[in-house]
Amino acid sequence: MNRLPNASEIIVSFDPTAGREREDVLEEIRDKLAGIPGIVLSVEQPLAHLISHMLSGVKAQIGIKLYGDDLGQLRRLAEQMREAIEGVDGVTDLLVEQQVEIPQLQIRLRRDRLVHYGLTVNAVNEFIETAMNGQVVSNVLDGQRTFDLLVRLDELHRVDLDQLRQLAIHLPGGGRVPLETVAEIERGSGPNTINRENVRRRIVVQCNTSGRDLEGVVADIQTRLKDFEADLPTGYFLEYGGQFESQRQATRMIGLLSLVSLAGMFLALATLFQSTNLALQVLAALPMAAIGSVAALVLTNQSLTVASMVGFISLCGIASRNGILLIAHYLHLVQHEGEGFTREMVERAGRERVAPMMMTALTAGIALIPLVLAAGEPGKEILYPVATVILGGLISSTLLDFFVHPALFWCFGRGQAERLIQQRGADQLEVEG
Repeated sequence: MNRLPNASEIIVSFDPTAGREREDVLEEIRDKLAGIPGIVLSVEQPLAHLISHMLSGVKAQIGIKLYGDDLGQLRRLAEQMREAIEGVDGVTDLLVEQQVEIPQLQIRLRRDRLVHYGLTVNAVNEFIETAMNGQVVSNVLDGQRTFDLLVRLDELHRVDLDQLRQLAIHLPGGGRVPLETVAEIERGSGPNTINRENVRRRIVVQCNTSGRDLEGVVADIQTRLKDFEADLPTGYFLEYGGQFESQRQATRMIGLLSLVSLAGMFLALATLFQSTNLALQVLAALPMAAIGSVAALVLTNQSLTVASMVGFISLCGIASRNGILLIAHYLHLVQHEGEGFTREMVERAGRERVAPMMMTALTAGIALIPLVLAAGEPGKEILYPVATVILGGLISSTLLDFFVHPALFWCFGRGQAERLIQQRGADQLEVEG
């Protein structure tokens, strides 16, 4: 448990044999702690919690930062934002960054009086700091131990306003004046903390998501706050941060790199088979793999995230490999083993490629099963969706490979394969000649 003066972080381990879903336990924790007055609660996985804080400085998946100058106005506007967001489906752990009024002793210097007596702000501030907080002026040795010698007013004089007002300040030209002559001293209240970012005061409204994808929740929140943002006073503005911001950037980057990867795969396959038709037939494994991946995400109640998109990209190479093995074996049987482009050849190639294709799929799939079964465990937030996508895609692509690829080749690829074999034969004769 990590403790701060006004906040605590508690790591709770769930009993895997309790027979309850993780979300049910979290919902019960939220319900029970919500009834305790004076606290606000945010529940998140440890790794996701750290990622959120590193990305935006907010320990939640979504952080809406409101910037402005007046702290009272910031708190009022933040409460309005919280009320507007409260009804959005999928929002949990909604809270406003805590800023409360605490008792303060306020000493405001009167600059005109300071000039009159020849005093400077720094000199008076240093004098007050020494009197109230103390200043280390030396060290005291007691055997092998060393103690700081601190000079400050005793407790009675530090809490008594009348005593403080009579605190004597030495003048540069000689003589002394009481502190109340050059400063206003009174009891008041002020914020417990003032947070700044980019040299601007700010307050944060933060929340997590449950049961919905992060992007969809953010879109609904932005719709709710559209009119609110348009009516903000001059000098006040919103900024959205959190995991979704990084997810948007990563999604754009992954989308671009995916197109580059697909183009590279197509060029490599076209060079290998010397045929656009056969290259596209190999790439037909990608939608077959996507069927299983999407089904796996739906069955495990997951949404599309950056981690699952990485899984899709990894799956593309694994799924394409089986298509390459199958089509390459068609060409090998015809060119080197005297087979023709017949149904019997297609069936023979399928039977002979069952073992290597199943072994490659099982090797990758079995290794992923422990990660898939570790749903909800701390530290598996990123690996779990990757493993789910790859395993689901492997199952569908491996099963469909033995039905779809032979049918595609028989209906659309035979003619191109025959021309390719004839061309290879002609090239071989020309070389021999």
